[in-house]
Amino acid sequence: MIESELAGIYRAYIACLNEQDWARLGRFVHDEACHNGRQFGLSGYREMLERDFREIPDLHFNIRLLVADPPFIASRLDFDCRPKGKFLGLDVNGRRISFSENVFYEFRDGKIDQVWSVIDKAAIEGQL
Repeated sequence: MIESELAGIYRAYIACLNEQDWARLGRFVHDEACHNGRQFGLSGYREMLERDFREIPDLHFNIRLLVADPPFIASRLDFDCRPKGKFLGLDVNGRRISFSENVFYEFRDGKIDQVWSVIDKAAIEGQL
């Protein structure tokens, strides 16, 4: 797979998340997907995302930086949202916060197989 193809797949994946089109998620996420070392599989991955959207109703993924080096993607995602209650152990309670997530993906068979993610919790703490 070439860089532009992988970047296109990733952009379509982010659009799928923003549309909450869970029926299409299997087109982008491998059945045996892992997130930060935890085996989630596609169903666990979907459950994680659905929970995120329940807890953060205005959640929207914004790609700020995208680097493709097949089979890897590195991305910096920006968020501007209002989590309902606690978020990352912090009492946000509907306040508007902005933060970034640095995330790396490894693709297998054209789908996300491994995800390593770090959210800038210090940026959130500084706003609270």
